[in-house]
This record gives sequence, structure tokens and C-alpha cells, in this order.
Amino acid sequence: MSKKQHKAGTSAGKKSPRQAAEELRRADARRERRRNVLIFGGATVLVVLIIGGAVWGVRSAQDAAVAPIEGVVQVEDQSANHVPDHPIVATELPPTGGDHSPTVQNCGVYDTPVAVENAVHSLEHGAVWLTYRPDLSQEDIAALQDLAQGRSYLLVSPFPEQASPVVATAWGHQLKLDSVDDSRLERFLKRYVNGKQAPEPGAPCTGGIGNPML
Repeated sequence: MSKKQHKAGTSAGKKSPRQAAEELRRADARRERRRNVLIFGGATVLVVLIIGGAVWGVRSAQDAAVAPIEGVVQVEDQSANHVPDHPIVATELPPTGGDHSPTVQNCGVYDTPVAVENAVHSLEHGAVWLTYRPDLSQEDIAALQDLAQGRSYLLVSPFPEQASPVVATAWGHQLKLDSVDDSRLERFLKRYVNGKQAPEPGAPCTGGIGNPML
């Protein structure tokens, strides 16, 4: 091979600075596209997971809101007449509804029994009535009283005639409990305080009779 031919072959195989720069630019562009695809793909997966988790959380909350609370007894077709000076004849204690006094029992915490006729009027307005046996420990009584904090439709009082240590009563619904620590109690309150089960939900639970201590 002549020197001229060898020089020509070498020149043909050698890349010019412009060609080398162009190849580097293209390689960088390919890497950037791959990186963007990975970032976009990862972000898409993350968004799908977040949305899926949010939907699952909402559905779980909705399911919990309508799921039956074990132990709740439902009493249907109760009268709701206002009958002055006429004591309630209840088939269960505390009663879950029925004819009652025209005067509402002011919601709040009491350390002495309240009149059933007035308390039932509170239930009619959406209150939940938490009653307890007087021999309940002071610690448990205090825990029940704490539940009334920030809840305007909660009535708490002792009820000597009841058999269970604690009873939660809403209009037409009742839950008997052995302990204030039972997780069903909070679920009962969330569902029935000023709930749709009441004939007159949202009507005042004040302006009636009684001076609650809290």
C-alpha cells in the first residue's frame, strides 16, 4: 500500500470534532430520554398508588360508617307524643323513645339521675344519653364525663335501675356495655349523636330543664 492510500484510509476512519460532538449530544439526549421515562413512569406509579390508597381509605371509612355495631338493639315504631305530667312506662331501661315530656332535658353532664320523661325528649332532638350505674368507679365516671367535652348533644347521668355498668341510648337504639373502654362506645357516639335516627335531629338540647355540671 502506498503512503497516499494509507493516509486516505486513516482519514476516512477518523471522526471530525464536529461528528464526535454530535454523537456525544445524541448519546446525552438518549440518556435524558431514558431518565425522563423512568421519572415519569415512577411518578405515574406513585400517583396511582396514592389515588388507590385514598379511594380505599374513603371506602373503608364509608363501610365503617354503615357497618352494624355489634350489640346495638334497635327498637322501632315508637310514639313521640308530648304528654305533660305523664310518667313514661318503659319496656326497657333506660327507654329509647316513646311519649315524653314537652320539656327537654338540657344536655350535659349530671351527677344525679335525671327525669326519664325529659331525657327522652332530648333523644328526640338527636341526643345520645350515656347512663351508668352509681357503683361505677370514679375513674370510669370521669371517662364518661370527658366524652361530653365538645359534644353539644350528649347527656350523661347515673341510672340506678339499669343492669349494665354503662348504657348508650339514642332514639330507637341502645348499646349495653360492661366497660367505658369498649371501642363500640365511640362508634355509637359518632353514628348517633345528632343522627338521622332522631325524629327531630338538630332541635335544641338546651333551654329546657336541668343545670348540668359540665
